Amino acid sequence: MKIIDSMFHLALVSLLAGCAATRPISDVAMGAGGAALANELSHGNPAAIAGGAAGGVLLSEGLHYAAKRECEKAYLSGYDKGRSDAVKQQYWLYVDLQRVRNRTDRVRLYEVRLPEQEIDGAIFKPTTKYLRIEEQAGTART
Repeated sequence: MKIIDSMFHLALVSLLAGCAATRPISDVAMGAGGAALANELSHGNPAAIAGGAAGGVLLSEGLHYAAKRECEKAYLSGYDKGRSDAVKQQYWLYVDLQRVRNRTDRVRLYEVRLPEQEIDGAIFKPTTKYLRIEEQAGTART
């Protein structure tokens, strides 16, 4: 039963291996767990207990190393994705610029002279307005 309790505590401590603030705590706990497990299995042999403690610390450090490597890999993957997105965005900006530059639209302004007129008691002076006509590939929009 004590082995099962020791294994439970070892599993609990291994879950905390990814937290940087708990690194010394998990090293101590896994070292102690390894020592306790070695004590149970070797019936009190001091060399086995020391080896079990060292094995627990090495296991804890290995878990921390693996978690750190995974974090670095995820960071680099996100960095590459961000660079890729930036390049795609720049590409589409250039495509849009060329699309505007290569358009065959024609814009014409027609001069319209408005005479003096009276509307609802208000007198409007003669003026000139410009009517913009934009043609696109055979169609006309106003």
